[in-house]
Amino acid sequence: MLSVQQLEAGYGESVILRDVSLTVEPGRVVCLMGRNGVGKSTLVKSIMGLLKARKGSVSFKGVDVTKWAPGERAKKGIGYVPQGREIFSQLSVYENLRIGLEAHPNSAKRRSKEIPREAIEKFPILPTFYKRRGGDLSGGQQQQLAFARALISEPELLVLDEPTEGIQPSIVDDIQDVIRSIRDEGKTAILLVEQSLDFVRSVGDRFYIMEKGSIVWQGGREDLDDLAVLKHLTI
Repeated sequence: MLSVQQLEAGYGESVILRDVSLTVEPGRVVCLMGRNGVGKSTLVKSIMGLLKARKGSVSFKGVDVTKWAPGERAKKGIGYVPQGREIFSQLSVYENLRIGLEAHPNSAKRRSKEIPREAIEKFPILPTFYKRRGGDLSGGQQQQLAFARALISEPELLVLDEPTEGIQPSIVDDIQDVIRSIRDEGKTAILLVEQSLDFVRSVGDRFYIMEKGSIVWQGGREDLDDLAVLKHLTI
């Protein structure tokens, strides 16, 4: 599904990612962990085409997309919920969701004025907010909106960058349930960047840990033991 091979990227003269490789298989939840500032969001931006790779490659469904623009990757089937949500605060909830349709590979659905029911059924509270501005929602409600906006394009890969950051526990539980349901449906793979060990253990199939811009550990749920956690994730 997704294959990142020997990726190098950075900002200006600074190299942040060094020889990073990871894979996400269809229908699986792959979790990327690491302390703050180790390069997790830089890797996500490189996967989405928001940051140009200096070396290495990003392939999706067997196609090299390393030089593709973000919009091209989205229409290929990659959905993205960025850190901080990045909803349009002055637009209504409905208008924010409509923007998500622009990435749908089906042009008829892109032209449709209706929000697909299946895209928001995992967040049933959103239709009650259709006329409210995105900026008037709580942080947790904005996260649900950003999540639903990404799902509207029916992606085959969903990239989630710190989806539980700064939101109330009840919404964290809801997001956990949504990720589990997506995994159980088996139609969409997920790359999840997350710091909460309990959260990733509850939803993940495979795990990668980053340090100083490199992958330093990888394994399955049964391999993510206290030794790995103490060595790479504790301060």
